[in-house]
Amino acid sequence: MTAERINPPELSPPTGFSHAVVATGSRVVFLAGQTALDADGKVVGESLPEQFEKALDNLLIALAAAGGTPSDLARVTVYATDIAAYRTHAPELGRIWRESAGRDYPAMAVVEVVRLWDDQAAVELDGFAVLP
Repeated sequence: MTAERINPPELSPPTGFSHAVVATGSRVVFLAGQTALDADGKVVGESLPEQFEKALDNLLIALAAAGGTPSDLARVTVYATDIAAYRTHAPELGRIWRESAGRDYPAMAVVEVVRLWDDQAAVELDGFAVLP
């Protein structure tokens, strides 16, 4: 994929995301929402950062299985059950993202939700990627 990350100077400087991503490639991969489920279907991680790291790992595993890499991500949506906690942990979540997915940020949104499918889940990530 070739990706042009666009961050117009008229908008607030992005931190940990891109305002727009123009992606050119031949395959689009839609990634289902991933929570902190382990291979046995159990939510792991007590804290939001622990769950975020596992959910991101799961998303990247699905992406890799489809032949993609983190830099192929064009869009990611984060669903959090506690946006205040997400803001509090944002620096740590950003570090986790950079260590796992790098600095080629996709277009992103964080949305607060009442609950997720699994009652114990605090965060879910979905998205799509464009592969060469």
